[in-house]
Amino acid sequence: MENNIERLSDFFKVMGDSTRIKILCALEGNGMCVNQLAQTLGMTKSAISHQLKVLRLARLVKSEKKGKNVFYCLDDEHVKIILEMSMEHIIEAHRV
Repeated sequence: MENNIERLSDFFKVMGDSTRIKILCALEGNGMCVNQLAQTLGMTKSAISHQLKVLRLARLVKSEKKGKNVFYCLDDEHVKIILEMSMEHIIEAHRV
């Protein structure tokens, strides 16, 4: 149990960064390469790559090489559900 609580804490640490949340939201619809993410989010490729590494190590995104490009997408449906439910909670909490 204690080990799972530590993992959950680490998960929320990774999710607690607005840049990483922006990347995850951008990847909700479809896979994107670093160049596309950098252009979409107005960031450098280096900054995107650094954050993707953190997200990949946390198993929130996965990568697939297609030709010369590496495309990133959400690791699984759980990540999408967590993002959607969290946003729903934030919107509801601020209506009150």
